Amino acid sequence: MSITRRSVLSLLAASAFLPAASAFAQEAAPEATAPEAEPFPVRAEDENKIAYKYRRREVEYESSEAPGTIVVDPKKRYLYYVLGNGQAIRYGAAVGKAGRTWSGHSTIGRMEKWPTWTPTPEHIAEFPKLVKYLPDGMPGGPENPMGARALYLYQGDVDTIYRIHGTHDPKQIGRKKTAGCFALLNTDVIDLYNRVQLGTKVVVMEY
Repeated sequence: MSITRRSVLSLLAASAFLPAASAFAQEAAPEATAPEAEPFPVRAEDENKIAYKYRRREVEYESSEAPGTIVVDPKKRYLYYVLGNGQAIRYGAAVGKAGRTWSGHSTIGRMEKWPTWTPTPEHIAEFPKLVKYLPDGMPGGPENPMGARALYLYQGDVDTIYRIHGTHDPKQIGRKKTAGCFALLNTDVIDLYNRVQLGTKVVVMEY
């Protein structure tokens, strides 16, 4: 699960105020669905807080992958959504230590809006107060380190424990700042979420 020490400390400080498919192949990548009202704030201005090269844009990108495929380049901290015809949408990402040691093919097996976050035993050991979020997890919201959306990566029926998710901290983008997952700006993960579906292929390149 993806979380930084700063995120955990911020979470603990804020918690006192909180209430206790089939694989697809297409000739062209699908269009993003229309945006919808969000139950919590999503700051468009976060884009201005990251390096220009990590801001979402359409770029030239030659790939043998079919349109609609997600390709993660952990070394360069980019995530690509393949459009076809030598084009892709490129997003800046944060990539953690585990994300730099795992590579391979997977598919999106689950998609969640404002996902629940459940601390791992390692998080509980370091921050015992997080035990309050067991067993049901921390509800989605502005203090939840999973951000506005989460895409859960599976290999067959097996959860890889890797996620593509949002972040409330734009300083993470373009850096090695998560504990294992791939984080995008909330605005970017919402855009990506609106383009994909269950069964979407995800390729994680070697670091």
